[in-house]
This record gives sequence, structure tokens and C-alpha cells, in this order.
Amino acid sequence: MAAWQFNGMTGRRQFLAIAGAGALGLMGRGARAEEVQIAALIDQAPQTHALIPALRTAMKSLDAAKALTDYEATLTKTEQVGREILTAKLQLKVRHSPYSVYIKYLEPGAGREAIYVTGRNQGLVAVHGTGLQALVGTLNIDPLGSTAMAENRYPITKAGMVVMTESLMEQWITLAKGEAAGVTVNNYPNAKIGTQACQTIEVVLAQPIDSSSYQTSRLYVDSASGLPIRVQQYAFPTRRGQKPVLVEDYLYQNLKTNIGLAEIDFDPANPKYGY
Repeated sequence: MAAWQFNGMTGRRQFLAIAGAGALGLMGRGARAEEVQIAALIDQAPQTHALIPALRTAMKSLDAAKALTDYEATLTKTEQVGREILTAKLQLKVRHSPYSVYIKYLEPGAGREAIYVTGRNQGLVAVHGTGLQALVGTLNIDPLGSTAMAENRYPITKAGMVVMTESLMEQWITLAKGEAAGVTVNNYPNAKIGTQACQTIEVVLAQPIDSSSYQTSRLYVDSASGLPIRVQQYAFPTRRGQKPVLVEDYLYQNLKTNIGLAEIDFDPANPKYGY
């Protein structure tokens, strides 16, 4: 194994991955909530559409996420990036105001870290690797640049449960306001993720609406907290008879909410971090 390889992924690619820091639980195709009034868009859609009850449920979950000041979680993400399916487990800290994100990779490449805070560090992400990569020290990377996005579906600037839920809802609103045929909505109020009770809303399309359409999308809402803890998206198969392909899966576990995250939690100078 070469010095810059780890678990089948080159060290350089692992380092690029922390620069982008992954989607971290979002399907960011639309504008943020401050630019789009989600509730108003729901009201504009035909109220007899099968998606309206699902959107109302999702809206309550979105409101619960927005009401949080901060949270910490274990995030497991699976994404299709190019032709590859990549999975990573991360420790994630999010503060809503100012929008701040801390990431520590648990696997693969345990110990890699990234920090982003809106309005600071010239809008760059502070990242570092481990092992030989650590010799490079801390790098400040454009979160939207090709280096940052080389191994990620979405940038760190769109991290967290709020954007994840907003983007899925915008997708569903588009379907509700359009004339798409063959939209099926399934509700599973007694679903579970392991032992965690949740409500699952599943939207299935009979055929693609456009090139970005997903065949199946699912939102999982935690039964106890009402928070959106998982989103999955399956692409249409490229050939007849094939199964849908999982291209996005963001799962939040071990959630700790409103824990009083401070400036030091989003500062590379934190002595508990590896910068």
C-alpha cells in the first residue's frame, strides 16, 4: 500500500473529502429558508394533492429543527459522487446563529476535521488530515471549489437537518404544483430505525419528470422529538428490470440538542481538536 492510501482511497482524495466535508445531511437544490417561504409554497399548491399531508408533516418537523439553537450528532452519509458510492461516519456539531459547522471523521480516515463559520475565515473551510497528511498542517479551502467538492455531493455550507428537510420539501412542492402523473405517497407511522421509533413518509414516482427526478424519496421523523433524522433518495434505474439506486442517505443518530455550543467548538484553536 502506498503511503498516501487508506482503505482503498488515496490520501489525497481523503484530504479533499474533508475539504468539502460532505453533504452532511442535505439535498441542497433550492434556496435557503430565508429566501423561500416554504409554508407559503405549500399553500399555493393544490390542496387536494396526495403530497399535501406529507408536506404538512414535514413542515412541523422542519419547524422543530429550526427551533434548535445547536446540536451534536453522529451522521452517517452515503452519497453517489460521480460513479462511486461513498459512505462515511462523522461527528457533527451545528450552531444555527451564526451558522457554524464542525466535523470530525470517525471512518474512514478517523481524525480528519473541518470547520466552517459564516462570515469568518474569509468564507473558507479550515481542514486538516491525519498521518502524513497532517504534515501539511491546516489548509483553508474554498467550500465550493473543485478541491473541496472532489469527493462530495454537496458543500459544508449546506450542512444540517434544516437544509436537508427544506430541500426535500421543495422537491415535493414542485411535484405537488406540477402535473406529474403517478405520484404515490406512503405513510408509515410506526416505522423504526434500529430501535428508534419514527414516522416515515415515502414518495414514489412512476416515471421521471426530468433528469433530476428521484424514483423514491423518504423522510424519517423521530417520534419523540419530531425532528427530521433521515432522508433517502433513490434514482431511477438506468435499465429496465434493475432496482432503484440509493444515491443519497443522511442519517442523524445520538442527537444532543440545545447543548450550548460555544465559540471554542468552532475554533481550530480548541485544544481538544487535532489542528
